[in-house]
Amino acid sequence: MIAKTTRLVATLLAASALAACAQKEAPQTASSNSAKKPGTPYARDPFPSTYRAYPSVPTVVRGVTIYDGEGGRIENGAALFADGRIVSVGQSVDAPANATVIDGAGKWLTPGVIDIHSHLGDYPTPSVQAHSDGNEATGPVTADVWAEHSVWPQDPGFSRALANGGVTTLQILPGSANLFGGRSVVLKNVYARTMQQMKFPGAPYGLKMACGENPKRVYGAKGRQPSTRMGNVAVDRATWARAQDYRRRWDKYEKDGGEPPARDIAMDTLRGVLAGEILVQNHCYRADEMAIVLDMAKEFGYKVTAFHHAVEAYKIADLLKANGTCAAVWADWYGFKMESFDGIHENLALLENGGACGMIHSDDENGIQRLNQEVAKALAAGRRAGINISDEAAWRWLSIGPAKALGIDAQTGSLKAGKMADAVLWNGNPLSVYTRPEKVWVDGALLYDANDPRRRPVSDFELGQPGMGDVK
Repeated sequence: MIAKTTRLVATLLAASALAACAQKEAPQTASSNSAKKPGTPYARDPFPSTYRAYPSVPTVVRGVTIYDGEGGRIENGAALFADGRIVSVGQSVDAPANATVIDGAGKWLTPGVIDIHSHLGDYPTPSVQAHSDGNEATGPVTADVWAEHSVWPQDPGFSRALANGGVTTLQILPGSANLFGGRSVVLKNVYARTMQQMKFPGAPYGLKMACGENPKRVYGAKGRQPSTRMGNVAVDRATWARAQDYRRRWDKYEKDGGEPPARDIAMDTLRGVLAGEILVQNHCYRADEMAIVLDMAKEFGYKVTAFHHAVEAYKIADLLKANGTCAAVWADWYGFKMESFDGIHENLALLENGGACGMIHSDDENGIQRLNQEVAKALAAGRRAGINISDEAAWRWLSIGPAKALGIDAQTGSLKAGKMADAVLWNGNPLSVYTRPEKVWVDGALLYDANDPRRRPVSDFELGQPGMGDVK
């Protein structure tokens, strides 16, 4: 009897222990069965850069006046490029025995010019309707289009910008017919067979936006919204509200998994802006509209990287500075339509004087060939107004300024050790109308030499056209 009782107690104790284990393990099993798996993100860059630098040789430029692109100046200086990078810049450099040595006496060395606002490739030469691929003017919101998908790599304008203007990097933007014009792309100014072989490696995308007369004129003429400035802002805000919702749904899916939300290519771009991955480049002329856009950016949680054209930026230099927003401007283009009426020559100098971020830009296939002269004009206008800015400080408007506004200043935009060897040797003072590039390097490769006809880049398109083989 005692033995039976003992066995019964042992059995009950064992059963109780198993039940206790089961109770302890059950939550673990249930938890493991319901563990959330992150969702699969879509490709952020399905058309990645395949850029490869052209071959280079170690190169030393000596006895040259240097503007380093960040406001520094070196008289009778020297620079060494090797393996596509700037090795050293100073009064002297230690050159390897196999280096090509260039006498820079009486000449200037600067970083390559960077144009933050260009339509080369999207509005290429010859300028005919068949080449007009910069504006998808089919609706006020076309954030789904990408400028790079219109870029024609054989545009002869690229070589003109390199040889005549010393432009080594440029941002290609959609046009300004739409409130949301689409994505921009940053290119290295080299000839290649494909757009992707020109794409600046690692450069962030941009979003072209526009305010003012262009969108309201284009769509008002069609009897559609927007037809007024208040209509512009209304469509902008409604679109950003949808973008916020799209971002929430995709953020949740990528974190928790489940059923993926429906893809919307336009909203992909706006989600990228809200996440800080894509930089807003906003066409805008009037000061009051720029101020409204800055408030709208705060409302929806994005940042305006730069206002383009910005002929009234001088009126709100303090607002631009406070918001960390740049202004990309012309030297003296204004008055060609009502919203550009109140532009002044001193715009860029006043921005500099007010501590705001300013820079020059072209928006023109011919203007891009003389951006150094545009800076000279803006500089002279400022000096006439009593704003004394040095030549070397003004060169920032062509180099480190646009590099920062494009998110590539760690790689280019100044002659600093470790950066890409994007540089121009000018045959005289680069702020003179009589000066032209003598040599242009991109990643240390000598792509243009005024003294060597073989170093004058020509597109495949030009090679097939009589009389178009020479860069002029």
